[in-house]
Amino acid sequence: MTEEAVTAHSLTPVLRVLRSCLHLMVAALLALAAVRALAEDAPDAPAVLATAVALFAVYATGPRLPRLRSSTGAAALWLAAVALLWTVLLALTQDGVWLAFPLFFVQLHLLPLRGALPAVAATTVAAVAGFGWHTHTLSVGTVLGPALGAAVAVAVVLGYEALYRESEQRRRLIEELTAARSDLAAAEHAAGVLAERERLAREIHDTLAQGLSSIQLLLRAAERALPQRPGTALGHVRQARTAAVGNLAEARRFVRALSPPDLEAGSLPAALERLCATTARTSPLAVHCQVSGAPTALPTAHEVALLRIAQSALANTVRHAGAGRAELTLSYMDTEVALDVVDDGAGFVPAEVPAPGSAAARGTGFGLAAMRARARALQGTLVVESAPGEGTAVAVTLPCPAASAPAPSAPAAAPDATPEAAS
Repeated sequence: MTEEAVTAHSLTPVLRVLRSCLHLMVAALLALAAVRALAEDAPDAPAVLATAVALFAVYATGPRLPRLRSSTGAAALWLAAVALLWTVLLALTQDGVWLAFPLFFVQLHLLPLRGALPAVAATTVAAVAGFGWHTHTLSVGTVLGPALGAAVAVAVVLGYEALYRESEQRRRLIEELTAARSDLAAAEHAAGVLAERERLAREIHDTLAQGLSSIQLLLRAAERALPQRPGTALGHVRQARTAAVGNLAEARRFVRALSPPDLEAGSLPAALERLCATTARTSPLAVHCQVSGAPTALPTAHEVALLRIAQSALANTVRHAGAGRAELTLSYMDTEVALDVVDDGAGFVPAEVPAPGSAAARGTGFGLAAMRARARALQGTLVVESAPGEGTAVAVTLPCPAASAPAPSAPAAAPDATPEAAS
């Protein structure tokens, strides 16, 4: 056995019990040899007793030597001393042959396999020769006894080592699985944190940021109306206050991951109607909303995504397009639901929009990225078509789940209807 295996084995409870039993067996066999020599009043009884005591003393010092378990050379020297004394005892009494069996285990335990097998073979030959010398005969039983004992010892030790290697392999596999599970849990936690940050970023952009922009426009309009038109200014201030109250409710709801107030108050078409009405009321943009196809009830996630995309698209139109008119169309189809927002504004080159967070973005560009992320999260697609001077069209298509009951139709919207917080 290797030094590492010896060190590892010495820590196992099973091996500690086996070693204790082995030590007790050696002590018992030495006591048996000494007692029988004294009981039979053999001429060499004092020599047998002295040799047995010396062998027990040398053997007992072995487990107390730490170097014996860490150095193959030290173990070999100690085993040589034990073997020498055992050979003397075997020459004095045939009872010494029984000590060969525990010696097999000691040799296999302390020496590498390439050194332990020759040592076991030499011990077997010495036991056979010693027993034959005392009995003056050499029979099949005399040879097979020590040989079978050696074979059993080798088989037991090799079997134990195989089981130990298998248990160690399983232990390492369990440790690897535990580490992999911890890494997976950490990765899932990190992914959850990123997903929640993305959700909050989208909600802030589509609600609070839009609302604050709308409030800013209304307050600027009120400032321009003062002091000549106080009534007009007061109307703008009231609209700003209404927008602030609505966005405060939005903030509380998206922090709690609840549905937007517009969807709680009615269907998706009705919420889009109110959005268009609020946008038209708080901006110079004329917005028309229409519904195509038979409205059907959609999952909340689909309705929230379509409403938020519509809010973001109209907000971009108000802030960047310089458009005079916008058309919002919600289309219900057999397997899909589509939302189109088209304006007659200045247009732009979609490929030249900087990515959010880049140096060129300067705080812009997140709206399109958030819309695409919302559509992608529901296995949908979002397409932006635009060119300088030709307006912009935003089209999102989401797969429609299993058909559900028709939703109540919303009333037709006036061109100057207005939604909440369009910025």
